[in-house]
Amino acid sequence: MAAEIVNPRSDSSTDQEGAEPLDSFDPAFALHRGGKMAVQATVPVRDKDDLSLAYTPGVARVCTAIAEQPDLVNDYTWKSSVVAVVTDGTAVLGLGDIGPQASLPVMEGKAILFKQFGGVDAVPIALDCTGVDEIVETVVRLAPSFGGVNLEDISAPRCFEIEKQLQERLDIPVFHDDQHGTAVVTLAALRNAARLSGREIGQLRAVISGAGAAGVAIAKMLVEAGIGDVAVADRKGVVSADREDLTSVKRELAGFTNKAGITGSLEDALAGADVFIGVSGGTVPEEAVASMAEGAFVFAMANPNPEVHPDVAHKYAAVVATGRSDFPNQINNVLAFPGIFAGALQVRATRITEGMKIAAAEALAAVVGDDLAADYVIPSPFDERVAPAVTAAVAAAARAEGVARR
Repeated sequence: MAAEIVNPRSDSSTDQEGAEPLDSFDPAFALHRGGKMAVQATVPVRDKDDLSLAYTPGVARVCTAIAEQPDLVNDYTWKSSVVAVVTDGTAVLGLGDIGPQASLPVMEGKAILFKQFGGVDAVPIALDCTGVDEIVETVVRLAPSFGGVNLEDISAPRCFEIEKQLQERLDIPVFHDDQHGTAVVTLAALRNAARLSGREIGQLRAVISGAGAAGVAIAKMLVEAGIGDVAVADRKGVVSADREDLTSVKRELAGFTNKAGITGSLEDALAGADVFIGVSGGTVPEEAVASMAEGAFVFAMANPNPEVHPDVAHKYAAVVATGRSDFPNQINNVLAFPGIFAGALQVRATRITEGMKIAAAEALAAVVGDDLAADYVIPSPFDERVAPAVTAAVAAAARAEGVARR
């Protein structure tokens, strides 16, 4: 059984009694009517012989074998090739806490991206609960049906604890894409920007605007990759050890970032910085961008409005990236998560390690190759080389780190 990317019905009835259908004037509604995905069988059921194999009595023999040898579930069901896309609807895109039902169009979209770009089947699961323990217990009970869990659009700081507890309790990959997918693609783009400028990543000082899920994960990955220094700023300024208002997550963040001991505002931190990474929204003043080091990189990834508009960034920066598809160098998670899960599932990994994420970033950066340019430090999501390269790198890293089961 597989998730098929289809629109199973095209009902043109009115959305409210007497009202014109929304899809009569908005193509997004027309595309979404009836949902964006369906289930399709991978075996035929044409006659009674097929039926007796696909269902009873033949299926009973398979069930009995799995009961006796549980690992056979990976060979005789779709478990080892399907991912649960789990949300509680509390941090959906830039829309915020819109609830589980309103999150479903995004989760369906995520599922078809898994299939389209990684060949991985995925099932959207929107939970009507927001407590950490409730979510963890629910996902643990659902886990026997899946080969991996992709956490999506769950607000910080709960997302950190939910992921941590699930990773401790499950023996399948658990991956919060809002954190790690963003971090992988950011690191890949930064490696290529540094290569373009003739520098190593260890020579760079970065400043991240935003200490939520993505900001914390990017900081961790940059440190793991050997960044010279990185400071993170939230609404109250630079996250530093001398602040008394920090959450436990931010206290931990302060412990491994900001070696220079910078205090004050985001603007203060940007003076002389080599890299700006925006994952917070808001607007960075032009004079702050102008204060950065010569040949700086500006990755302004807020959608739809980047923290620094590319027209402004290009006045001062050597490389500019955004989260938008209508500008060059789009930092898009779809470059990472399909291949990461495909690689992890291929070797039946028990988890996704930091080494696997670093390997994904390196493979993604390598796709650019000799075509590297200021407007091409990261490949397009539609580059057919991306998913196979990331998949192979992640699978190899899983084997090297001892988390592969085949």
